[in-house]
Amino acid sequence: MGIISEETKKVGILIAIPIAIFVVYFLFSPSPIDPVAYEPPTPPEMSGPFAPNDLLTQSDLIGLGDIHGPEDVDEDPQGRIVAGLANGDIVRFDKSGKKEVLVNTGGRPLGLEFDAAGNLWIADAKNGLLRLSAENTLQVMATEADGIPFGFTDDLDIDQAGNVYFSDASSKWPIERYRWDAIEARPYGRLMRYSPTTDKVTVLLDNLYFANGVALSSQEDFVLVNETWRYRIVRYWIQGPKAGTHDIFIDNLPGIPDGISGNRRGTFWLALATPRNAQLDSIHPYPLLKKLIIKLPNFMQPQPVHYGFVLGLNEQGEVVSNLQDPSGEHVYEVTSVEEGQGHLLLGTLTGDRIGRLPLPVR
Repeated sequence: MGIISEETKKVGILIAIPIAIFVVYFLFSPSPIDPVAYEPPTPPEMSGPFAPNDLLTQSDLIGLGDIHGPEDVDEDPQGRIVAGLANGDIVRFDKSGKKEVLVNTGGRPLGLEFDAAGNLWIADAKNGLLRLSAENTLQVMATEADGIPFGFTDDLDIDQAGNVYFSDASSKWPIERYRWDAIEARPYGRLMRYSPTTDKVTVLLDNLYFANGVALSSQEDFVLVNETWRYRIVRYWIQGPKAGTHDIFIDNLPGIPDGISGNRRGTFWLALATPRNAQLDSIHPYPLLKKLIIKLPNFMQPQPVHYGFVLGLNEQGEVVSNLQDPSGEHVYEVTSVEEGQGHLLLGTLTGDRIGRLPLPVR
């Protein structure tokens, strides 16, 4: 048997001490979240209406390498593409692809939508509901509802009367802590309506599990809101005999729903930011385990997969289009889909491009 030198023992002790300190901290330090148990449904098979294909690889790429995080995109009446970037810029691309900065919100612009007067409404994760006039004047329109400040203003849609339907993903966790919101599995989200006539915000739904994408139906008789951490879409009835009630529009999606938009002709375009994460689903039933995992560095926590995934839904909640890029090399982490003049525009939370896919597609 070899003899362990005193120097080797000292090195071993020096290595063991910080490891022991880390283990004690990891096990006994307070967790920043108060998670609850959740039993996710078994994901549907990636077959049939969800069968992989490479249709998204046919997209043109706008602003490639020149932008970062165009989370939502829209098209103005002149056919110019507008996007909100991670640095707070609202940028516009003309038809030649030339980029200009319209304004910087000082926050994180997410949902974008033009109203009938040409104003651009912005759901800014940090600054609330904003409006950018045609003359590029930025105005804060709302920052709270029922005495509760918006924590994570996320997406919006606008009806013909000018009312703005929008979501606050989480009143507790800001955009930098979206992982905490996912793992904690508590409902901090709200769906709201802002009236430009009265300058008032009405809460339509609360206790939503990360209220994300928002889209009105063709007749404006209902509005959809994505519950991202429950893999489903909720329908809130605005008109008719069910007005003021809500139900599930589609459940147990094969990916994590982010943005949604309606073309006002009967089709909703749904962005799935990533396929379902088996690791995330597997830890949800165990609150104590979740308390520990959240203390790990981000790279050791459940991660999204680079994958392009978009679904088209009719107004009965049936899948009518399935667009994918399984490689995740051309289009990935799609967080918004907007139908423009003969194409779909695809946004992404962390990517460096806007996808533009010619229509029709199936």
